[in-house]
This record gives sequence, structure tokens and C-alpha cells, in this order.
Amino acid sequence: MADKKLAAYVMEQLSGLGEVRSISMMGGYLFYYKERIFGGIYENGFLVKDTKAARNYMPDSTPEPPYEGAKKMLPVTILEDGEKLRGMVSEMYGELPERKGKTGGKGAGKSAAKGKEPPKGKTAAFDYKKEYKEFYMPKNTPAIVQIPAMNYVAVRGKGDPNQQDGEYKKAIEILYAVAYTIKMSKKGSRAMDGYFDFVVPPLEGFWWQEGKEGFDPGDKSLFRWISVIRLPDFVTEEEFKWAREEAGKKKGLDCSKAEFYRLEEGLCVQMMHIGPFDDEPVSVEKMNAFLEENGYRNDFSAKRLHHEIYLSDARKVPPERWKTVIRHPVVKA
Repeated sequence: MADKKLAAYVMEQLSGLGEVRSISMMGGYLFYYKERIFGGIYENGFLVKDTKAARNYMPDSTPEPPYEGAKKMLPVTILEDGEKLRGMVSEMYGELPERKGKTGGKGAGKSAAKGKEPPKGKTAAFDYKKEYKEFYMPKNTPAIVQIPAMNYVAVRGKGDPNQQDGEYKKAIEILYAVAYTIKMSKKGSRAMDGYFDFVVPPLEGFWWQEGKEGFDPGDKSLFRWISVIRLPDFVTEEEFKWAREEAGKKKGLDCSKAEFYRLEEGLCVQMMHIGPFDDEPVSVEKMNAFLEENGYRNDFSAKRLHHEIYLSDARKVPPERWKTVIRHPVVKA
């Protein structure tokens, strides 16, 4: 059964429960009951979180990860029995973690307090960092992870990112202009199909240097980069083109360099680097040692690049506390 048809069938089976919704995400679907995630559709079908209630309803289900590196979930074996399925999801609710996140746009208040539901009439904005911790909040030790296809707003360029008024700083301005135009479209006349409120994801970058294998952060003159911010799956290429044009008009920017960029990184090694960017070689050495010990090797190419995700505000956090996800493409040795 195709994902879209399966999602529709799941929603049909749960229709008597109320307060159930689904969103398209990373090629699959996530399902919410009273704004708590209870399951999703992945490459291996419809799975739910591994809770006591789910095990009681499906003693024949064997936990398995929805994708490599993810926490195990339970394949749903009672999909055809709508009454049982509704009962299971209802009983799972008390065991599900509450969503935390902002309830407004940029500059909104702090996350909802622990133990409180989002205010009625408002839904906590979807925060990719919190919902996909395996991608955005790895440990400070190397691990293998499978990265699915994602969509981004991207700007390409070259040169030292620290250069005052250089290409890189202009690219960042364009990225955020387009990303926030999409986020705030809910307040305008543009109704995007499938829109849900979201926290603008962190800035990311793919880096390489002409004529060099791997990545050397010490030689900034040869930098080539693709700077990106992740886009929600409801953003189509048509909606992206509108947002790019709208951002240019509202901000008085030339956003023509912004592009709709889709990438499936696949098998990677990653870890959290803590400290200045120039100290990244220390973390990279740890990643390389991990690969050698576990039968993997780096797999850099024109499309598989050194990848960084920036989690700290460099204006407010001292360099020794900067958090940066470092990710490299790998293959089995």
C-alpha cells in the first residue's frame, strides 16, 4: 500500500477517536493524538512507539527501528481492527511524551512549561531539533546514522565565511529571509497546502575545498560551500518560488541565488563537536578512528560532503561552548 493511501487508511481507522492528525514528513507520515506523537509511516510500514499499552494490544509485534540508528518501535499488527487500534492509541496517550516548543513566531515566549498542554487555539510549533534528536542532538562520541531525504533552501558560494560583508554573510541573510517568509505565510493571503507551524531549523552547511580530499578548516581561502536551512515537507517547489519572490520584495533583497535543494545523505558518521570551528580536526580524528575500528570508511564525493549543523548563537555563546554537529558520508569498508 502506498504511503499516502496507507496514511488515509490509518486516519479512517482512527476516525472515531477524535483529535488525531497526520503530517507528511521526510517521505513518510507522523501521527499525533491530542498533539502527542504516537507513531508514523516509514519504509517498513506503520509503526507506533514502544509503550506498555502498545505491547498489551500487540503481544505478537516485535520491536524494530523505523530506520537505521533510530529508537525501536512496534509494527502495527491490528490495523484492520479499528476498535482495537483506537483503544490502543487512547491508552498509549498517558505514556507519550508531551511536545514542547514555541507557540509563536520569531521572538515568541519560552517553551510551554512541563506538564502543560499548549494553550487552546494554539499548537506548539514543530521543532525539528526536538522531534529528531538523532539528527540534530547527537552525543559527543561518533555514531553511525542513516539520513533520509530532506528539502532545503540553499545558497551556494565560495570564500572565507568570516569575511566582513562577504558572500557567506549575504547568503545567510537570504536563507533566513526565505525561511521566515514561509513560516509567516500563515498570517498572509498565501495558504500552503498541509501547512503546520514550525520553529525555523538551524543553519547548516556543506563544505569542500577545490583540489583537496576531505576538509581542512584551517585553509579558508579555498572554501566552497552550500549553506542551507531545512524546509518542512509541505513546501513544494512552486511554494518555494513564491516564498523566494515574496522575501525579495519584503526585505529588498536579491534572493535569486536561493534554490530548492533536495538531498538524501544516506549512511553517515556524526558527532557533536563542542568548541571553536578551528578545533574541528580533533573531533574529525575521533570520527576517523571510529570508522576504522568498526569497518567503515569515509565516502566523500561531489555530492557527499563535509556537513555541519550550527546549534549555538555565536553572538551570545563563547567559542569554547559552541555546539556543532559534524557529519561525514561513509560506506562499509
